[in-house]
Amino acid sequence: MQYCLVTLILFISILIYFRIADHFNIIDKPNHRSAHTQITLRGGGIIFPIAFIIFCLFNINEALQNYWSFGLGLLAICTVSFIDDIKTLSNKVRLSVHLISVILLLYFTGAFALMPFWIWPILFILIIGTLNAYNFMDGINGMTGTYSLVTLSSLAYINREVIQFTDNNFIYYPILACLVFLFFNFRKKAKCFAGDVGSMGIGFWVIGLITLLIMRTGEYKYILLLSIYGMEVVLTIIERILLKENIFEAHRRHLYQLFANEKKISHLIISSVYAILQLVINVFLINFQFPIWGDILIVFIPVGTLYIGLKLNLKKEYNL
Repeated sequence: MQYCLVTLILFISILIYFRIADHFNIIDKPNHRSAHTQITLRGGGIIFPIAFIIFCLFNINEALQNYWSFGLGLLAICTVSFIDDIKTLSNKVRLSVHLISVILLLYFTGAFALMPFWIWPILFILIIGTLNAYNFMDGINGMTGTYSLVTLSSLAYINREVIQFTDNNFIYYPILACLVFLFFNFRKKAKCFAGDVGSMGIGFWVIGLITLLIMRTGEYKYILLLSIYGMEVVLTIIERILLKENIFEAHRRHLYQLFANEKKISHLIISSVYAILQLVINVFLINFQFPIWGDILIVFIPVGTLYIGLKLNLKKEYNL
């Protein structure tokens, strides 16, 4: 009953936001990087910080005691991202807020107490890099929602069946938010896009859960729960460096962009394939025990080979 009520509140919240976004003209206009051609409401990902607020209201004592630092970090990064969706902010402002949010996230996960201080800068770079990877991959209908849903569902299974590392509701609420968001986004003509507030918000939540799991178990293999995103972004950055392109400028070199823009494959098919590939990897990670280097080789050799092969074929076919 609780989850039905939460889902209903999320539905009502996003419908209210649609009216606000329509009134204030908060829209996404296609540009040279976009894989879509129609003007669409932006910022639908505001449902993710709303989901956290609802979580706090339904679990107020636990939220105040255990989740306050995470909540401050999430709301800070979502606020600056939402403002950036409406009006472009300077990189200094965004990076400063990201840094503060990551500090709060690492405090929440206990990383400062569990990890030596010389590891902290590495954690900052990894988390901020992963947050931006989440943002880079949010380019077609369904991608952010389906991928996040697979990762969160895997974390929920681990929490229930393998090792409990957090409260179940702390995973279930963003899952419900993903389902509601996908109802409006997993369409040929999406009702809304996540915007930076959505990609950064759900990315922050997913990264927080994975970091918390790693800190509780000492198992670094759980980084691979985001391996498809990580591999695509890293290989694309390497490609752009080799081509002597500015890696900070907008582009359309991601594999999913080539499939959507050049091959004209349905966004929903592409998003589903990415989610299914990550699900297969997650099932492997959960059910088989290998050293971390073994997991990395088993995951990245076949997937990386497939990725590079598809990319080369597409570049050859379209003279890219």
